Amino acid sequence: MTRTIVASATREIIIGFDQPFCVIGERINPTGRKKLAAEMIEGNFDTVIKDALEQVAAGATMLDVNAGVTSVNPNETEPGLLVQTLEIVQGLVDVPLSIDSSVTAAIEAGLRVAKGRPLVNSVTGEEEKLEAILPLVKKYDVPVVAISNDETGISMDPDVRFAVAKKIVERAMDHGIKPHDIVVDPLVMPIGALGDAGRQVFALLHRLRNELKVNTTCGLSNISFGLPHRHGINAGFIPMVIGAGMTSAIMNPCRPQEMEAVRAANVLNGTDANCSNWIMTYRDHKPAEAGQPAAAAASPAGAGGGRRGGRAARAGAGAARE
Repeated sequence: MTRTIVASATREIIIGFDQPFCVIGERINPTGRKKLAAEMIEGNFDTVIKDALEQVAAGATMLDVNAGVTSVNPNETEPGLLVQTLEIVQGLVDVPLSIDSSVTAAIEAGLRVAKGRPLVNSVTGEEEKLEAILPLVKKYDVPVVAISNDETGISMDPDVRFAVAKKIVERAMDHGIKPHDIVVDPLVMPIGALGDAGRQVFALLHRLRNELKVNTTCGLSNISFGLPHRHGINAGFIPMVIGAGMTSAIMNPCRPQEMEAVRAANVLNGTDANCSNWIMTYRDHKPAEAGQPAAAAASPAGAGGGRRGGRAARAGAGAARE
């Protein structure tokens, strides 16, 4: 059974087919969040601290940490800021972290200060990225997110995206990196623009699990980009994508409706032993009153807003989070 181990200084998490779904909190990311970017540039980390604590309180298994505040000279600005952000976050919470950057120097700087066994986010199938990131993954003995696009961009053909994922896994093995340390992102497309985006992902997940035997992740809310009531789509997508084999997602854990769907999927998938987490979370649940959304009746502590922008935009999918 494929198991990807991530860890903080004090806590180990396993991402795997027989494990509860891994929720990677997305909110510590200034992409598309002008106020957060401005704060971080000024050295103000109040929102970062608030987002870190709220996401863990809401049930995040891990936290993604990104410091891409500007596209101007990121090789100069991002490494130091990412290090500072990582050190603040890992001093606050005990969950493992995902080091999220498209700047190689920032990833390396982050790996030098990160405690435990963080997840590197990410590498693509581009030759330049493979040659830059895979040696770091091997050197620091950490897992990495593999995004299924290359020099040609993001293909609308799921078979091409699978081929890119396979290429990354094979190149990683050439560097001595085992498949269990590759977490593939098959790239979720917006269902409003591509009507079979859901079916594409479900088919890809079956192949990634059964043929490559790798764990998987995605920018979950990309599926609902451009549609009204996005959280309803996201909440419906979660149990379907988990049933198809996805083992983690970068998402906003402060959305009660979506976290309820995650917890329910864990129960139905048999990864919440004796329904214990569900019972602990919802034993005092009060049914929604008429006209009130059901998820609002049992909002976990720390429920808050979402973020816009993110990793799919960086990869070129053009899909933002709400």
